[in-house]
Amino acid sequence: MTDAAYPATRLRRTRAHAWSRAMHRETVLTPADLIWPLFVTSGVDVEEPVGSLPGVSRWSIDGIAKRAKEAVELGIPCIALFPNTPPEKRSEEGDEAFNPDNLMCRAIKAVRDACGNDIGILTDVALDPYTSHGQDGLVDAQGYVLNDETVAVLVDQAVNQAAAGADIIAPSDMMDGRVKAIRMALEMEGHPNVQIMAYSAKYASAFYGPFRDAVGSGGLLKGDKKSYQMDPANGDEALREIALDIAEGADSVMVKPGLAYLDVIWRARQQFGVPVFAYQVSGEYALIEAGVAAGVAERESLLMEKLIAFKRAGCSGILTYHAPVAARVLNG
Repeated sequence: MTDAAYPATRLRRTRAHAWSRAMHRETVLTPADLIWPLFVTSGVDVEEPVGSLPGVSRWSIDGIAKRAKEAVELGIPCIALFPNTPPEKRSEEGDEAFNPDNLMCRAIKAVRDACGNDIGILTDVALDPYTSHGQDGLVDAQGYVLNDETVAVLVDQAVNQAAAGADIIAPSDMMDGRVKAIRMALEMEGHPNVQIMAYSAKYASAFYGPFRDAVGSGGLLKGDKKSYQMDPANGDEALREIALDIAEGADSVMVKPGLAYLDVIWRARQQFGVPVFAYQVSGEYALIEAGVAAGVAERESLLMEKLIAFKRAGCSGILTYHAPVAARVLNG
């Protein structure tokens, strides 16, 4: 900081005109900073609006391919895929996750056929979209999610997605040691250039409800996820999780949810200097839409202020259901 004082320094000088505000802007947001999460469902020519996420739908695979083309046109560099697995294909062990012809794998291939290498495909690795109990892993008789047994099957799920053409594997399960196991398997199976974006600091949050509706696991969940997702009170622990995932082979890390954990994002970026992503999760999205519906403010103003906050805190990018809305605003 300088010792300059008024009137030698008038900080309002540079705010007087739009051109000057643009020239002095410290944080820049572009469509290239966005990742668009998309929900895949069964059928053909299907669009199923998600009631708890106004403006968000589940799309059949043909619709997902169209959304991917739209992302390319908008300058969004990557989409993230999440399947809504039919109830009859869910099981205690989540076996559908390993099926090379499951919804996720078919969607990956459809996007690749439609867009080639013009867009990145990020895929979620966790068992909750495939289990009949809604937990992210295998459970014992008492309902406790088993760590090492789950890691073994997550490896199979990750390799299955990489073989289908995924560019980024994103383990969201929060099992200890899964990043190292997945990285080793990708190397051994001939996928050395497939990235890992680790959900390193994923909190046991109240903001996930609409997402669980979208993937069909909300009504199935037995118990909670507090034995593996993080306590919202902990920040130092998040840095330990991030350090472990980097050491195990993560190319980038994620903090989830986003806005309530800007301090964790900032600390991670300052301490590790690696790409840090935030997930503006379903509850955050829904609150913006509720605010718009209540007349609190306009969607564009609410959204852009929040996205800039992520970038200002140090994010390399943001996963947001508002990605196409934001991209259109940014493209003018």
